[in-house]
Amino acid sequence: MKARVTISLKNGVLDPQGKAIEHALHGLGFDGVNDVRQGKIIELDLGDIAKENAASEVERMCTQLLANTVIENYSIELLD
Repeated sequence: MKARVTISLKNGVLDPQGKAIEHALHGLGFDGVNDVRQGKIIELDLGDIAKENAASEVERMCTQLLANTVIENYSIELLD
């Protein structure tokens, strides 16, 4: 079983890295870009864990380590 966790900043949280990317894109001539928000993807190989247990295990991983739930949102995708 594999899982993919997508983490992004919550709306209203300043994203200096996203602003730097936006500025760089404008410098390259991509003037149509109005806003950039960056995030991260974490892929996990969970071994032979049962699908019923995988979601709760990954949820615990997110709340304890992978995401800062004060400023970040996350979503979990289980992959067979």
